[in-house]
Amino acid sequence: MQLTSHTDYALRLLIYLAIADDDMNATVQEAAARYRISANHVAKVAQTLVQLGYINSRRGRGGGLSLARSADAISVGEVVRQTENLQLLECFGPHSTCPIDPACRLKQVLGRAQNAFLEVLDGYTLAELVGNDSELRMLLKSL
Repeated sequence: MQLTSHTDYALRLLIYLAIADDDMNATVQEAAARYRISANHVAKVAQTLVQLGYINSRRGRGGGLSLARSADAISVGEVVRQTENLQLLECFGPHSTCPIDPACRLKQVLGRAQNAFLEVLDGYTLAELVGNDSELRMLLKSL
């Protein structure tokens, strides 16, 4: 399974905000520059994360981005579920046109694999992803 760049950038932005300190501006432009990714894409991701209640956005002078809840209250699995299209195959949706859908074992196997993948992600929080925050800060400052 490959995550979309939207989900990838959402997780990266959450990591960035979780480790942000006073000398790391928590803005879309700064996060994009640190990761060397498009500011336009990061802005769209930030908008999604604001709508989902993961981050706060303040406009104007002194504005920027911040986590809306503590890093230990943000489940990696939850973020992936909310930012990713988890319909692996057409038959995972409500309007399957596959004639073997009722008896398909492939669908069952892929469904179990997807559930196992998400179950592993559910075991991690954002706080656990940034347990090495000093190393992450050093790497992001060097970009």
